[in-house]
Amino acid sequence: MRSWWGWGAVEEALSEQETHALVSRLAALMPGHDLTDHQPPDPAALGLAAPRINPPTSLAALCSADPVDRAGHARGKAFRDVARNLTGRLDHVPDLIARPRREQDVVDLLDWCAREQIPVIPYGGGSSVVGGVEPRFDGPVVTVDLTAMSAVLEIDEVSRAARIQAGVLGPSVEDQLRPSGLTLRHFPQSFGFSTLGGWLATRSGGHYATLYTHIDELTESLRVVTPAGVSESRRLPGSGAGPSPDRLFLGSEGTLGIITEAWMRLQHRPRWQVTVSIAFEDWPAAVVATRTIAQAGLYPANCRLLDPAEAFLNAGASVGGGLLVLAFESADHPVDAWLNRAVEIASDHGGVVTSRRERETEASGRKDDAADPAGNWRSAFLRMPYQRDALVRRGVIAETFETACTWDGFDALHTAVTEAARAAIERICGTGAVTCRFTHVYPDGPAPYYGIYGGGRWGSLDTQWDEIKAAVSDAISATGGTITHHHAVGRDHRPWYDRQRPDAFAAALRAAKSALDPAGVLNPGVLLG
Repeated sequence: MRSWWGWGAVEEALSEQETHALVSRLAALMPGHDLTDHQPPDPAALGLAAPRINPPTSLAALCSADPVDRAGHARGKAFRDVARNLTGRLDHVPDLIARPRREQDVVDLLDWCAREQIPVIPYGGGSSVVGGVEPRFDGPVVTVDLTAMSAVLEIDEVSRAARIQAGVLGPSVEDQLRPSGLTLRHFPQSFGFSTLGGWLATRSGGHYATLYTHIDELTESLRVVTPAGVSESRRLPGSGAGPSPDRLFLGSEGTLGIITEAWMRLQHRPRWQVTVSIAFEDWPAAVVATRTIAQAGLYPANCRLLDPAEAFLNAGASVGGGLLVLAFESADHPVDAWLNRAVEIASDHGGVVTSRRERETEASGRKDDAADPAGNWRSAFLRMPYQRDALVRRGVIAETFETACTWDGFDALHTAVTEAARAAIERICGTGAVTCRFTHVYPDGPAPYYGIYGGGRWGSLDTQWDEIKAAVSDAISATGGTITHHHAVGRDHRPWYDRQRPDAFAAALRAAKSALDPAGVLNPGVLLG
């Protein structure tokens, strides 16, 4: 059962043993902090106002006005969303949750809402961490949940592509593709609770740390329902015919239309997979090693550099300078030569291999070795959102933010961001910690991902986080980073996105919005005012 107030499934929340271990670490890290557990409220007892609109008879069967359903769709899964939910503060709640079963239902819903001037929020799995699905405005609103449209409709095994409905959740995509021996192989941290349409609308970053980093690279064509009509691009491996129509909708965050289907590029499932953990005693040397590997044309599937604090907190490894988690995989050939060259590069910069692991795959039947820092980090990575929820319940500020920059600008950005974060934590929380890791790396720059931990004050956790977030975002913007590498803009990042976006492009985007959504009902406040 999905949690209405926090991350994921209720049954997968931290166990009693995990919670006890987490609280023990917190007590050591934040002596004197009040770690009282605050239970989430019963959504049925929140006294939500009755819906202000009723659907037409023809759409009534698609719509729900259930209070728990509405509460569960009111926000995404960011720290500030969870903190407010735990105190029972649901200021803006959708009036209706509509679940279309086919594309014509989407057309009919948009026709009704445009005609009646009712805002529409497209909703996939609801995993947004930037306020992308929250109706922060007065007046009635309909949230359109696409998860009933969840089929892999067609597989082209010759071209290695599939036509997939946008509402399908990550695990279901892979389950439906598995009999063909193919995979989309896009695994964001939200994989279990996010949809293909959500990945496309937010330009999600996934499994690969290099080469196929974003869902963009895996997209062959899109079908989008807009209030002005249906847009469907042609299936092609590439085209130079003018600006790409797909690029208009990728990253549009539900402001220009609702993605209903996509042809996605697939791959054969990997047979060869090998992972190594490489420890460094010097952080600058670890960064240079990572850059050199990223520029060597080796294209590792995983190339995540963890700073000492991140390595200790989430991988259980004690390193002086950093821990590089490096992995290669292939469905066609052994990858030892590529791995060995990457290890050689790391060794040239002082890196020492601390573990090597060949992972079991369906095709090869190879088995994992004993647990190692890379395996520990991967397990912690999947559990991080549940740990975050447990921390929020105990008044701890624990959240992440991410960016990307060029290699030549990384040192300045990293210094500015960490100094701004630490100063804000000290001012607002007293004590805390900042961690950093690279989630993706490119030949011309990394995508740093920062973690924030600090003692908060129950009842004002969201406002405390907002202050820290603003300080960090200002530092990112001032030093030339992007306000988001893969979390999207939503409503939380709008002020800094407005600074980053060229004025001429903003005018073009407004014109596209006016042409495709003349009534202005699609996700108001996201990307544009």
